[in-house]
Amino acid sequence: MRSILISLLAFACGPVWAVTVSLAGFSYSGDHQSIASRFPYTQRFSQAMAAENSSPDRLIAQTLAGTRIENFTLQQGELAQLKGRDQAIAVSLVMTSETVSYEQIGRAYKLFINLRGQALFFDFKTMTVLRSYPVTVAYLDILANPPSDELIDDRVRQLMMGGSKQGLVQRFANQLAVATIPQNVPRFLQVGKVSISPEARKELPEALSATPTTAETWLADQLSEAIASRTGVPVLPYAKGYAIGNTMAMRFADGTVFNLKIPEADYAFSIDLTGFKRVKTGESVAGASYVYGALMDLKLVEPVSGRAYLDAKFKNGEVKVVPASQTETDDFPAYSDAVRGLFGKLSSVLAGKDDPWIKSATTADNINAQLSATKTVLQSCK
Repeated sequence: MRSILISLLAFACGPVWAVTVSLAGFSYSGDHQSIASRFPYTQRFSQAMAAENSSPDRLIAQTLAGTRIENFTLQQGELAQLKGRDQAIAVSLVMTSETVSYEQIGRAYKLFINLRGQALFFDFKTMTVLRSYPVTVAYLDILANPPSDELIDDRVRQLMMGGSKQGLVQRFANQLAVATIPQNVPRFLQVGKVSISPEARKELPEALSATPTTAETWLADQLSEAIASRTGVPVLPYAKGYAIGNTMAMRFADGTVFNLKIPEADYAFSIDLTGFKRVKTGESVAGASYVYGALMDLKLVEPVSGRAYLDAKFKNGEVKVVPASQTETDDFPAYSDAVRGLFGKLSSVLAGKDDPWIKSATTADNINAQLSATKTVLQSCK
């Protein structure tokens, strides 16, 4: 009898902790004026879907219909229905950036496309960000001719919808499948400050100069994505890239604009990209090999107390082979690989991976103690 009573109590208490999240659909981050310049191809994808009597919202809904979500109940419907509720949590796939570039290699052309977004959970009643999980997809190919807008549109469509590989919408669904909603007031992690030296900024492409904070936002997104994907810790959006006064603008396809409050971070990373470096390591008749390096200072601090958990200089190099037939070299993709590699390797170490890379990546004497303290902080933000 006692065991039956306990089982009944457990069953009765279960729904008390159940969380319902409403699907808010597809949106863009940042001010309305810069959306056209920052997301030209993504917007054309949306327009093409509209011509087919479809939309990114419908694609997201169809994808999530076949997704098993572990930690909350997802409902689809009008956001207006949430008004007046005591608890009203919503989630949106928010586009944060798109990068499209190509370089000539002899008679061929290398095309690179990167789309980045976030699974953003927010409280509809207070218009406050609750959690954010970065998601990204990339495409790299060698073409016989310079890529036309039509070809790029087709590749962006594949990156959004998926094909031989999972698209951005499917990765959004995958993230929702394992995402958690905090039952208590959580501790927040964020990339708070980003600086780029004049020397390093010279190596950045024109696409990262669309707005005064585009390059800084790109760098913050790279670290946020690496931390979230490898450690499972949600990271608040980089406020300076998307917000004014710690309020994030979110614009939906139907023109609706929400201004979300971004909570104050309990712990904040700062990034100082001090420089890039290219070193030739070999040469032959076929071509030359180079190591492209990224150099930066990384910190993790508690803003209120000023306590630093991580404060060290890091470097990472990635090898690139340049064929002798290549007439022009775009260094940025290799430098971007070096940045992404640094953040990815460091995040893997913070997730518990034993990587000897860390010994050559920094000269900090107490790096093991710093990494241990940082792991503890990240664990407290889950």
